Amino acid sequence: MLKPVMIVLIVLFAGALAYVASRPDSFHIERQILINAAPERIFPLINDLHSWTEWSPYEMRDPQMKRSYSGSAAGKGAIYEWDGNDNVGKGRMEILESAPLKQVLIKLDFLKPFEGHNRADLTLEPIESGTKVTWAMSGSSNFMTKVIGCFIDMDTMIGKDFSEGLSKMKQKVESEKHG
Repeated sequence: MLKPVMIVLIVLFAGALAYVASRPDSFHIERQILINAAPERIFPLINDLHSWTEWSPYEMRDPQMKRSYSGSAAGKGAIYEWDGNDNVGKGRMEILESAPLKQVLIKLDFLKPFEGHNRADLTLEPIESGTKVTWAMSGSSNFMTKVIGCFIDMDTMIGKDFSEGLSKMKQKVESEKHG
């Protein structure tokens, strides 16, 4: 009796491993918003990592979070490191490329609670009624990321955060007096 049960358990476990291994090797999460303002008013919020405290949803999740800045003041070479509670973890961002009024490309390294090395990309596209802002993140999915992805929809979870941050950015920019 025990032998057939063990065989069934081994087959189920092997099937689960095969399913996890078949999951995509990379991911891409992206959200967009239209902000009724010119790129000149939005770009400083993404190009200066000090300004992220004004709109990033992650900044509000741990009032005691330790922050440090190094490298350039803004743009290429600017570095931001954080160490916070379980809601924000520990990590580092570095601006790798900065195209004025168009794009900021960031190397994003998570150290805790799970290690991950990704790329974040914020782009500004002028359109007739303002600026389309896109916040995207992409990276490799290691085995553990694939396992987590079987239980948690990362696009929904992180996408919700991106939408929240973009909404805060929109509110901040559109509420500022511009004269």
